[in-house]
Order: sequence, then structure tokens, then C-alpha cells
Amino acid sequence: MPSMAMKKMLPAVAYKLLSALLHAGTTTPRPPPPPPPPPPAARVSPTAVVHRCAPPAARLAGGAGTTTTTLVVDVDGVLLLPRRRNLLFAYFMLVALEAGGFLRGLAMLLLYPFVSLLAAAIPGGGEIAVRAMAAVAFCGLRERTFRAGRAVLPRWILEDVAAEALDAARRAAGSDHHAAARVVWASAMPRVMVEPFLREYLLVPPEAAVAARELKTAWGFYTGLMERGCDDDDAAASLALRKNTADGGDIVGFSAAGSMEFLRSPLASTCKELYVVSPEEQRKWRPLPRKHYPKPLVFHDGRLAFLPTPSATIAMYTWLPLGMLLSFLRLAIAMSLPYRHATLLLAATGQSWRLRGTLPPPPPPSSSSTPAAGELYACNHRTLIDPVYVSIALNRRVRAVSYSLSRVSDMLSPIGATVHLARDRARDGAAMARLLGAGDSVVVCPEGTTCREPYLLRFSPLFAELGGDRGVVPVALAVEAAMFHGTTASGWKCVDPFYYLANPRMCYTVEFLERVDTAAAAEGGREASADVANAVQRRIAAALGYECTMLTRKDKYRMLVGNDGVVANDGVVAAPQRARGDDARGHFSALTGRCT
Repeated sequence: MPSMAMKKMLPAVAYKLLSALLHAGTTTPRPPPPPPPPPPAARVSPTAVVHRCAPPAARLAGGAGTTTTTLVVDVDGVLLLPRRRNLLFAYFMLVALEAGGFLRGLAMLLLYPFVSLLAAAIPGGGEIAVRAMAAVAFCGLRERTFRAGRAVLPRWILEDVAAEALDAARRAAGSDHHAAARVVWASAMPRVMVEPFLREYLLVPPEAAVAARELKTAWGFYTGLMERGCDDDDAAASLALRKNTADGGDIVGFSAAGSMEFLRSPLASTCKELYVVSPEEQRKWRPLPRKHYPKPLVFHDGRLAFLPTPSATIAMYTWLPLGMLLSFLRLAIAMSLPYRHATLLLAATGQSWRLRGTLPPPPPPSSSSTPAAGELYACNHRTLIDPVYVSIALNRRVRAVSYSLSRVSDMLSPIGATVHLARDRARDGAAMARLLGAGDSVVVCPEGTTCREPYLLRFSPLFAELGGDRGVVPVALAVEAAMFHGTTASGWKCVDPFYYLANPRMCYTVEFLERVDTAAAAEGGREASADVANAVQRRIAAALGYECTMLTRKDKYRMLVGNDGVVANDGVVAAPQRARGDDARGHFSALTGRCT
């Protein structure tokens, strides 16, 4: 009999042990929530008025003597365009691949048929599917270093924002902070995925509530489990709604007909009116143009150059083994053959380049009385192999100078060893002057770091002081990649060339611009050299159709990694620090104006 009693107690003891393990790393332990009731068909209040359209401007406008309206925006259902199916799956796949690696991404891909079946066949299955995807994408990731929600996801979510839905939310928010507090943003995604995008790029102020679930942590790692109990998870949203109700205001919901997860949520049940957009109307909506982004997207991280929908992810995993072999083959061709032969073979594999305009005249030959004059080329920075394509276009060897280049990339360079800079003005200037004095052609990237978007970072003026009598030749570079980016701010920089060379196809565009006179910079000091650097930056931006900024390498790394981008002696970037959102927001005020 005692043994039978022990057997009955074992399941209860095991449950308590598992619960204790999952809550061991949480800062504020909570009592276990009661089991949730089965999801109804919809939790819309029986007294709510449902409109089959977007909320009109007159309904959202508030002012003196009018009823205050709080708008609850369904981020997943109405703010994002329905043009892509399985959009949430693609966002979770981005987290799995960029923060977890290819094996975790493969596990997420294998999970896709099951989550699709859950969402389609079971009432309330969409919420179960989100929980399952969150478990696979986040389980085991370190909380302190997770930055995909801020550095990777916004670039893709911004492309899916509906301009009409954002306009409606802006009308409700108004221009002051008190009006902004009247908008509640609701999402089924975990808070770490959606809130950085809303705060940083849609400029949602701290006064506005974001209703999203928290992820549980244990010993500093995500467990992959989402908090249960909407009253606890949406505390800020519930507080805002209760305050508005106490003041006699109305609560209006804004969603789409196919967003059943939101319509079943407690937030929908609190709404006095619901504006539910039909699929026919949503199909007429247009994506938010880049020029109308609330804050320009200048920096983003991640290896993927495509949104990993299920079909695109299958194509990537199918291509990956061949891409790895092709990257080694392309590297061997580039390092072993002359340019005129290598470029033909590389073009046959999908790696091409094009020359715009004409080549600059070659430097005058050396003689017994006049030594060879060096040539200085200043180009914008897209990938680590920018100097290689300048060398290919010129059909002669050049010397590249760089600040942060891994030893592996340096050894694999087909143009020889790179001259490493130390961020010391006197030492770096002397090193480049020696190369130019020896008659070398020197390629420098004054931005100091790469930028993927159509913007140019601030040009360091040091190069303008070294042009001498021959001046500097600006070079405009543009790069296209189909599958992988060849740069990263937070990953392993030693594999950058392999990622770029693993693309099915890629193309570099090289354009040599008119030479810029730098004699005034050599005589006028730092102020004159800054003017020359500004002129070179503007000329390259005009050729590419890009926009000039005053942002720097430090701004980029603070935004994407959480540090200043300082590289140690071994070529490793310093470890990430805590996010500094206020600093990043301040730096983006430098998007307009000229460099100094």
C-alpha cells in the first residue's frame, strides 16, 4: 500500500520540481496562474458595435468638450499587410536563424506543418502555434545578449507596415504625449520581438502601452515559455484602458476580419466599438514608403538578405550545401588566377561586376628624377571586399587600409596584406603617407564601417590631408546579394567572405568619379580637410542616389550591438553591453546636415 501511495505522489512531485526549475531565474516569482478557460469563438462584448471598415478620422479625433477615445491597434492583424501568408512564422524564423543558428532554424522549419495545422484546424490554435514557435526560437538564448528584436526584425517588419493602418493610429495618437497614451498596441508576438520595433521605428512614446506577452527566463536564459494570464501580461494596457473608462472615455478596437486571435482576446471584449477591416479592403492597402518611415532605417544586422517564409527557407536549406562548396571554389579562383581570367570564370558561377563610366588615367610612370606617385581612392563601404573590386576594375594591385578586419579575411585577400589602422590620427596618417610615398595605389573607406541601406555615414577627413598634388579619386560602390549579407556587426567576422561568396548570384557596381583637389586640405588644416571630405561624400551620394548622414561607426555599434565598436588586438569586437535606447535615438537626429 505505501508503494501505491508513493506512485500516486510522484506525478505531483515531478510537476512541482519542473515548475521550480522554470521559475528559478525570474526576478519576481508569481503564483501559478489558474488554468485558462477554453477559447470561445470570439470574446467581443455583446454590446460592442462592429463596423466593417477602418476607423474614420472624425471618430478618433479628440479635443475640448469631446469624449476621449482610446484606440486598441491589432499589430499582427491590421498594422501589417496580409500580402504574405505565415508572416509571424517568418519573424520567428528570423529569430531562430539569426540568434540561434542553422540547426535551430531547421527545427523551426520542421515545426511549420504542425503549427499551420494547429492554426487552421483548432479554435484558438493560433495562440498555441505562437507559443510553439516561441519555444523553438527562444529556448536557450541568453537574455542579456539577445538583440535580434532591435537589430534584425525592424528592417523586415517596416516593409510589411500598411500605410493606411499607420495613418489611422497616428490620427488617434495626435501630436502630444497625452494623446499618444490613448493608443494601445496589441500583438501576439513576445514583447522582445515587437516592442523595440514600435518604440524605435514607429516612435511609440513610453506613455503608450504595448500589450504583448513576456518570455520566461531561468538563470539568464530564455526558457521559450510565454507568460500565461492576460491580466498580468497586459498590465500596462489594462491600466490605460481602466483609466480611460473611469474618465468616461470610449475604447475602440481596430483589427481585421481574419485576426481571430485578437478578436478572442480580453482586449477585444473591453472595446465599445470594433472596426474590423475586410480582406477586400486590406488587399487595396499599400506598404509604407521608405520616405515616410517615422524614423529612417539606416542600420540593421543579420545575415539573411531575404524574408524567410517557409518556401524561401526551404530554398535556402536546399542551396546551402552547394553554396558552401561554391564559396570555396570562387575563393580558389580569385586567389590563383589573374583578374582577366578569374572574372570570366566567376561570372559563370553567378559572381559578376560592372563598371560605370570610365576609368581614371593611370598615375605617371616613375623616372630617375621623379619617383612614382601614389594614387588615393576613397570609396563608400559596402562589404569587406570593396578594395578587391576597385583593384579588379583598375586591373592592378592596390593596398587596402582597414580598422577591423579579421585575420582569416586578411589571409584570404587576393590583393595582399591589408594595412591595419589603429584609430590614432598621427599613426594612421603616417602609415598611409608611407604607402603613397612608395608609389602604391591606396584604397580607403572613410566611413569606417559598412552600411547596407542607401545612406552614407560621416567621412573621416584624414584621407583628404594625404591626397597631395594629385588629389583623391572618389569611387561609388553598390552591391547586390540574393541570399546572404557579407557583413555583420554582432557575428563572427571571420566568416564574412564565405557568406558573401555562398550567394547564388551577386553583383558589384564600380564607378570612378571626377578627381577632387585636396591641395586646400593639406594647407588649411582639419577644417579644410573636413570640407574636402564632405565634398567627396556628397559626390558619391549623388552618384548612387544615397543620402548623406553624420552618423559614425560608434553610432552603428551602439544601435546594433550595444558597445562602441572598439576592436581588441585579436580583431574581436568588445562584448555587448546593455541596450542604450536613449543614446541611439539621440544619434539619429544626425541624419540631416553636413559632416564636420
